[in-house]
Amino acid sequence: MSATATSPVPGKPIKPQQGQPQPDGTGTGTAAYSGKPVTWKLPVTLLALAVVAFIFFGLMGPQATARFGVSSGGDFFQLPAIEVPAFGAGIVLSVILLGLAGYAMFLKTRNARPPRWLPVAFTVLFVVAFLIWVVGGARTPSISLAGLIAGSVTLAVPIVFGSLSGVLCERSGVVNIAIEGQLLGGAFTAAIVASLTQNPYLGLLAAAVAGALVSMVLAVFSIRYVVNQIIVGVVLNVLISGLTGFLFSTVMQADKEMFNSPGRLPIIEIPILSSIPVLGPILFKQSVVGYLMYVAVAVVWIGLFKTKWGLRVRSVGEHPQAADTLGIKVNATRFWNVTLGGAVAGIGGSFFTLVAIDSFTKEISGGRGFIALAALILGRWNPIGAFFAALLFGFADNLQSIVTIIGTPVPSQFMAMLPYLVTVFAVAGLVGRSRPPAASGIPYVKG
Repeated sequence: MSATATSPVPGKPIKPQQGQPQPDGTGTGTAAYSGKPVTWKLPVTLLALAVVAFIFFGLMGPQATARFGVSSGGDFFQLPAIEVPAFGAGIVLSVILLGLAGYAMFLKTRNARPPRWLPVAFTVLFVVAFLIWVVGGARTPSISLAGLIAGSVTLAVPIVFGSLSGVLCERSGVVNIAIEGQLLGGAFTAAIVASLTQNPYLGLLAAAVAGALVSMVLAVFSIRYVVNQIIVGVVLNVLISGLTGFLFSTVMQADKEMFNSPGRLPIIEIPILSSIPVLGPILFKQSVVGYLMYVAVAVVWIGLFKTKWGLRVRSVGEHPQAADTLGIKVNATRFWNVTLGGAVAGIGGSFFTLVAIDSFTKEISGGRGFIALAALILGRWNPIGAFFAALLFGFADNLQSIVTIIGTPVPSQFMAMLPYLVTVFAVAGLVGRSRPPAASGIPYVKG
């Protein structure tokens, strides 16, 4: 008798035997076994990274003591700096990494999927070991941990908005490759509107409108005219890049004072709370765009998973035919979700010209729209997961700047590649098996 046979007791299903698949396909009679074959991708990736960590962070680790400052001068109370012997910490952490990789290999021999905490724990420990190794080998083996984390969150702001745009689009069934163009369009529009009106808040609003307009082009061609979504997204990126570059050269540079002097959004500090060590600058000392980032993550998550609207959006992205039979307007839902996603990305683009610097330059987004796509995948199409994935990329971006200042022996070219290397490794290996919404990228023609 198979595991899915009918139980002799009416209303009581048969409990699967050890090693047999569960009816929902998520597991078996034992938690360790999986019905589908498990690939070697994750175990091999973890093992390779663990070996690299053992050789470079452990055996070849520096003999100095790495010092991490926790508090800054303006904090409400002071915490002592953390001092770690780089060589000893490298050995201990790399051995733990080898143990985690070995556990992943052991699970693979049993055709069992590793638990979700395993790649997360491995990533955190690897990053800590790398940070200790880099700081310990620097000319000045000291770094402000609070500054590193706060700067990482700041650099992650446009990536978070871009990944949220991707979540909104792909959850409804539309692949949004045009995030880069939406960020760039938002940055350009924010700069020129804020310059003309001398009001950065109007620039912020205009950035959302610009991102929405770019997304509406994507929605019209991919939904109404059933053009390949990937091609439309790529074309939009090239179009917005060329258009903003042309207007920058011909309009902005001709009169920088009038067209490219937007000013900056002020940093809003919440009294007392902003002086909490480490957490204060991250949560309570941000610009309007920074605070909107936290609000957007919470609103998108609640909207998608706790409301009737979110249920409809997810049903359209998973099974549009079934949603259509229930009376949900599939293409209308997709159109407005893509438009909303573009507005969110446009707000993220305003960060470049209204927060980071007070002017627009060519290609100011710097490929962060594509990194946002990686954060979307690494976060498994979940707003909270995408948020933490974006923080990882922001951390890599900020780290390569700081370690260059403190005089690390690592070549500067390698450090400049760090954010993109993290992107490749995260998506190719550490993310494991990800399943996008079933209808993502598939046009729906009612018929």
